[in-house]
Amino acid sequence: MSTRREDNSHLNSADESRRDFLKTATLVGGAAALGSIASPLISRAEAQELTPRQMPLPGMATMPGKANHWYVPASDKTVHWGYFSKKLTPLIEIDSGDYATIECLTHQAGDDPERMIKGDPGTESVYYWTKDKKNVDRRGAGPMDAPNGAGAGYGVHIMTGPIAIRGAKEGDILEVRVLDMYPRPCANPQYKGKTFGTNIAAWWGYQYNDWVGGEKPREIVTIYELESDGSHDWATAVHSYRWGPVTDPNGVEHKVYDYPGLVVDPQKWNPKTGVLKGVRVPLRPHFGCLGLTQKEADIVNSIPPDYIGGNVDDWRFGKGATLFYPVSIDGAFFSVGDTHAAMGDGEVSGTAIESSWTGVFQFILHKQSDIAAGTLLSRLNWPLLETKEEWVVHGFSYPHYLTDLGSNAQSEIFKKSSVDNAMRDAFRKMREFLMNTQNLSEDEAISLMSVGVDFGVTQVVDGNWGVHASIRKSIFAGVNA
Repeated sequence: MSTRREDNSHLNSADESRRDFLKTATLVGGAAALGSIASPLISRAEAQELTPRQMPLPGMATMPGKANHWYVPASDKTVHWGYFSKKLTPLIEIDSGDYATIECLTHQAGDDPERMIKGDPGTESVYYWTKDKKNVDRRGAGPMDAPNGAGAGYGVHIMTGPIAIRGAKEGDILEVRVLDMYPRPCANPQYKGKTFGTNIAAWWGYQYNDWVGGEKPREIVTIYELESDGSHDWATAVHSYRWGPVTDPNGVEHKVYDYPGLVVDPQKWNPKTGVLKGVRVPLRPHFGCLGLTQKEADIVNSIPPDYIGGNVDDWRFGKGATLFYPVSIDGAFFSVGDTHAAMGDGEVSGTAIESSWTGVFQFILHKQSDIAAGTLLSRLNWPLLETKEEWVVHGFSYPHYLTDLGSNAQSEIFKKSSVDNAMRDAFRKMREFLMNTQNLSEDEAISLMSVGVDFGVTQVVDGNWGVHASIRKSIFAGVNA
């Protein structure tokens, strides 16, 4: 059974107006730390149309009875880096039915700053770090006095948010519709019309201790480019280089890529050109890390996904996707980041094509008291994806790892991940989904799962490894025939 869906086809146009809007958006500077955002930073406007547009002056009144459309730029005042936290003050509080256009920045723009940072005020404000000042100090959920940097890199993603949903309570379900997404153009005039992304075969990647040749171990960065106007549906490689070691502005040497936001000069490492010659990587733009905020801890590493979503890293979380998340805390606290241009199932090297994108979302709150038994959202306590053609459930090694693994869960999860566990969790969730929403017996559900459900490895790099299970809606076409 599908939930209601509106026709958003009119969002497909206005690419040019979106790019113009990006150029005119105001991006502010300043310092952001845990709990330091004390007042609303985003202006509000009635959404008479859904295409992004310049918001009015702060304080302009909204029209009662109409959905509002918010614009949330990415800057050091609007992001939190590497963690989720129920202690953060929301940037805004929105109503069910509201829309938001949200800018997202990649946490790896420092891999090629000339192409991914230079000339962009919002990105520059987030990455600003000298020996005297670091705009976004905490990067991760770890200790602030960690030897490698504040937050210890226990979490890496630049997350825009959080956004509170008015009236959301534990037990409710938040529906998040991804209406559109488009790449952030390079602001350096030298690369006008291009957007860039980076992939690193990193120390946390599946391959790191399994090389067959060359210098071992090694971390290899590959820079990709795509057309900002969407005229091509592929990315191509620009160059690659071996990363590190790097000394940060505070004088700390990083022998491996162990802290987010390190800005390097690739030219010092003699980048190779002509790599992946003739190869066009099909674009699969999506949001790697989006979801709500957990109740179980005050500050949570952004890397392992869990029941509220987070870093699921499924390339299907792009335009046209509808996500359903169980609400854990008052206000839900939605954040989004880790945008990707392309990724394969598995994400085996440790990253996708990490790049900066802007998304257009709509938020629908489903109150627990209004959810009928035996429907799509009843008994839902894990992230569910719906597309036009299919439903996708997501299994994890430990679906509620913050409680499953005890007081040291945020470190233990990286030691205990298992594809076997994730497969069993996906199996159990799909079985429950079919029995609950389609009224199948257990025997019927298991038969259908073996002949009509596709299981795949979502990722093996996020601490809490993932397996997804997809079932086509067309399978049930004869139910009401």
